[in-house]
Amino acid sequence: MIQNHEIDYRLYGEEMQCVEIELDPQETVVAEAGSFMYMDDGIEMETIFGDGSAKEGGFLGKLLGAGKRLLVGESLFMTAFSNLGSGKRRVTFAAPYAGKIVPVNLNAIGNKIICQKDAFLCAAKGVQVGIEFQKRLGTGLFGGEGFIMEKLEGDGMAFLHAGGYIIEKDLMPGESFRVDTGCIVGFTGTVDYDIQFVKGIKNAVFGGEGLFFAVLRGPGKVWLQSLPVSRLASRILSYAQPENRKGEGSILGGIGNMLDGDGY
Repeated sequence: MIQNHEIDYRLYGEEMQCVEIELDPQETVVAEAGSFMYMDDGIEMETIFGDGSAKEGGFLGKLLGAGKRLLVGESLFMTAFSNLGSGKRRVTFAAPYAGKIVPVNLNAIGNKIICQKDAFLCAAKGVQVGIEFQKRLGTGLFGGEGFIMEKLEGDGMAFLHAGGYIIEKDLMPGESFRVDTGCIVGFTGTVDYDIQFVKGIKNAVFGGEGLFFAVLRGPGKVWLQSLPVSRLASRILSYAQPENRKGEGSILGGIGNMLDGDGY
């Protein structure tokens, strides 16, 4: 049985985090394209199809694995960073937006985690990055993430990134709670995931929270984010519209904008 590479790591920062990974000789870490920050001399970088795990097999297996990544909105390619030197070397990856990096020891949580499509940052070589189809029709149609989520499997370390503050919840067997679909970062393979319609016509139409909740039921562990990047992007776009500029900090409002040369 081929095990994942064992890696040590250290997190830096509070709101704009990066993770420094220490590699022993011949160890490798794979990362999402565009997440690289810096590395020591002696580390070689290689662009690869898929995730580089042994389960992909030959060329056709790698091509299939890379193709699956397109279904979750990721690139066809990943980048492998290997320590080819004689001593320990370090490579660092940065989160793409404000939030937290979540280290996950797959060996400690049943060797599997299901996460949002854009949550994966990097992992020890050998961790398989695949897709998870939602089995229930309602979950697929109304779950906010469609029928497909990302799946990480193996016995090594994986690193996710998420927006805002991260909350971990441990669910007992049969214990459940409801959450906004966009606030889910990931959950272990034992957690049951379903969708529930928001009760009450006023809540559904005027509540501003969408029409559906995600219902997560234990046993298992769940990671939640306080600021989904989609929610942040939506708010920024709304403020970018000229008609929505409120002249914050000025009692003149729109008139003040015109006097400042920022008129419509």
